[in-house]
Amino acid sequence: MTQTTSNQIRWTSADLELFPDSEWKHYEIVDGELFVTRAPHLGHQDSGGRIYARLFFWSEETNLGKPFFAPGVVFSDVDDVIPDVVWVKQERLAGIVDESGHLTAAPDLVVEVLSLGSQNERRDAEGGLRLREVKLRLYSLKGVLEYWIVNWRLQQIEVYRRDAGQLRLVGTLRSEDELTSPLLPGFCCQIARFF
Repeated sequence: MTQTTSNQIRWTSADLELFPDSEWKHYEIVDGELFVTRAPHLGHQDSGGRIYARLFFWSEETNLGKPFFAPGVVFSDVDDVIPDVVWVKQERLAGIVDESGHLTAAPDLVVEVLSLGSQNERRDAEGGLRLREVKLRLYSLKGVLEYWIVNWRLQQIEVYRRDAGQLRLVGTLRSEDELTSPLLPGFCCQIARFF
């Protein structure tokens, strides 16, 4: 942890190593700012697991890449996050995993499930929208090709795709819609199957 000239604390990945291990909290750093989140609601975990499973079985059939559930993605000492699900193209995978098993470059696809719920409502109202915007900016800057923001309560997914060097919203899909992606040739799933 260092202090900047404006007296703002800048957290680093080394600081995270000093925190006690916890099954109930996740610690993430974006541009040196620390974000602490509680263990997610079962609905959150269920949606993330269903998305991971769909990507896993599609990947097994195509051998085009591999999904991971809640991996560490360490872009730098001050950008260290844990997305819910990521998918990486097969040809890139070996080159972006460090000795600790963390990804060190942008996954091709990142999926974040929103953590709205009884214990997190106040936190999300105060900081969740900000964290969502901060992560969108981070993933855009780091080169993520596609980003899905999943709202399991509303049963919808916002899909962002890289266009002109940044992630842009291409649509909000609801339970009756089907999700396809140029990144995942032949992948097709009705949104309702994720919830």
